[in-house]
Amino acid sequence: MGNCSHPCTPNRTPSLSEPWYLSVPEGYRIKLTFIDLDVEPSPDCYYDSVTVMYKEKVLGKFCGQNNSVDGHHPGNEPILSPGNHLHVIFQTDDSNAGPHQYTGFSAFYQAIDVDECALPEPDDGSGPLCSQICHNTLGSYLCSCHHGYELRPDQRTCDLHCGGGLFSEPEGVLSSPGYPQPSPTDCPVKTIEQDDRICPFHWLQVSVPGKDPMKLCGQKSPGVIHTQSHSVELEYHTDLQGLSHGWHMQYSTHRVQCESPKAIAHGKVTPNLPQYLYRDYISVRCDIGYKLMMGGEEIQSYFSVCQNDGQWHIPLPECHVIDCGEPTPLLNGGVSFLSGAENKYLSVIEYRCNEPFYSLAKGATVNYTCAADRKWKDHESNYIIPKCFPVCGRPTVAFAGFQRVMGGADAPEGAFPWQVFLVLSGRGGAAVIGDRWLLTAAHNVMTIDTNQVVSVDSVKAYVGSNDVERLLNTSHLRIASIHPHPQYNSASGTNFNHDIALIKLHEPLTFNKLVMPLCLPANGAKYQSGGKMGVVSGFGVTEDHYISNTLKYLELPLVDQGKCRDSIAEKTKTGGQVPDLTDNMFCAGFPEGTRDTCRGDSGGALALREKEQEPYWAAGIVSWGFNCGVTGVYGVYTRVGNYLDWIKKTMEEI
Repeated sequence: MGNCSHPCTPNRTPSLSEPWYLSVPEGYRIKLTFIDLDVEPSPDCYYDSVTVMYKEKVLGKFCGQNNSVDGHHPGNEPILSPGNHLHVIFQTDDSNAGPHQYTGFSAFYQAIDVDECALPEPDDGSGPLCSQICHNTLGSYLCSCHHGYELRPDQRTCDLHCGGGLFSEPEGVLSSPGYPQPSPTDCPVKTIEQDDRICPFHWLQVSVPGKDPMKLCGQKSPGVIHTQSHSVELEYHTDLQGLSHGWHMQYSTHRVQCESPKAIAHGKVTPNLPQYLYRDYISVRCDIGYKLMMGGEEIQSYFSVCQNDGQWHIPLPECHVIDCGEPTPLLNGGVSFLSGAENKYLSVIEYRCNEPFYSLAKGATVNYTCAADRKWKDHESNYIIPKCFPVCGRPTVAFAGFQRVMGGADAPEGAFPWQVFLVLSGRGGAAVIGDRWLLTAAHNVMTIDTNQVVSVDSVKAYVGSNDVERLLNTSHLRIASIHPHPQYNSASGTNFNHDIALIKLHEPLTFNKLVMPLCLPANGAKYQSGGKMGVVSGFGVTEDHYISNTLKYLELPLVDQGKCRDSIAEKTKTGGQVPDLTDNMFCAGFPEGTRDTCRGDSGGALALREKEQEPYWAAGIVSWGFNCGVTGVYGVYTRVGNYLDWIKKTMEEI
């Protein structure tokens, strides 16, 4: 589209003729509209004019003004070219009648699409543009044919076609060639072996894969045919005789349907639909406490898709109850089933420690249930298996009171299960305080002259019997490390302050009636004198100066610290070096002597208990004294309660 215009001036001397050639693409016509025209008027526009031509044909010659008497004004009506081009010529001479100055013309042109399908048939008798169906397009047109016909190479005319075709749209309409006109009688078909008694002349055959073909003829519709297939073949046959108007049908499709899945025990199929069609999918989720199983193996998830053959691509799984596996064994304890079996979901087990030597922190037993996450859990959803803690200070065998170490009666088997028999350069004692820890005196494991820790190979420890010969015939405990108190110093031979040491074992002990730990003191434990009796045991020297090969024990009263200090001060008057009594020590014994600990008992424990039914605890360690059983002096013991922090820190960090 565009504009064409030209001004005219009265003073122009030579005559002027100026052309414009307008052209648009094939299939379009030019629409020319004059916006303004002011050209010198004259009869037949003889002098000045605007001429519009198509080829050699004048479509209009214009001059004058809109209301002038002379001339020919185009007005507001547009000029439409017969073809896709126009020729516009503006002509003026060198004269101008009157004082009026003429301004010329202005015009607008644009391309207009031609509706070829609406044009009349050509006069040359060649027939319509399209013999059957014409489709107008932008700048052109297309021809097509009715069903059963095909377009010839001239792209205008149609010929009968019997070849059928492939139809893949989900729905549509089909009819025989030429319908509803009589069917052609010369359509070629391939030979099909059929029973000629059924529809012997004209027939339509419907073939579905996997089924017998169906022959149709006559005037009665077979109604709706459900093929249950994604492909159908139609074959139409006519012979050279007879007349048939053919057939006309509508086809539609729907997705193939799969069988609804069966219910799954202890599981759920989703989604739950009235019917399941091609490309629908399902998934299966088991109930809490059950797992997906297929082919004897567990699967993490399941889904299946309905296939085009109406079958699910994967068969349904099963839901089997989960199991938590064998319960973790309880060290120094046991486990038993209270309900359920085979470790299945919601089975309940009971953990119990080997009493009376071990106990649980929260009671005698604790129950665990097999949970949905396949872990054994207690009522607080804690899946950590409980621990059996050693029972300390509660021997299963009682002893008769008021016996003696020096010359005293033998201790009953199991009466002092914490007793350790140490073999060093001589013999000594220790007490079991944990499954891998022994408590003894520092002077047992330190050299006197160099104040060095003895080697672990030079120390042998035995537990589990009151008879030395029997102990020596058993395997001794393997020692991992020895830890005297860091402030102990035995170089002078008379300093027994901080006389305490720990021995760590390579392997943990298993406690029973013959081996059981002694409790440590509670924080702030009281060492009350005035009749408070402690019990001490050992394999030391007896009053007849023989080493005892059986464990002896003795009950001794705790001595007031002032009285003990006075007895030691009295002893210093006799001369010689006497160890100092510090607040890390206490005394126990009888003023008349005779009943006392002696050589070979060092490192053994003096045990106390507050009441008869309460456990024994390590109040002291046999440390030093003036000979054995001397009148007026007492045995001195390391006060264990003063070293609780060091003991616990050493046992935790090493």
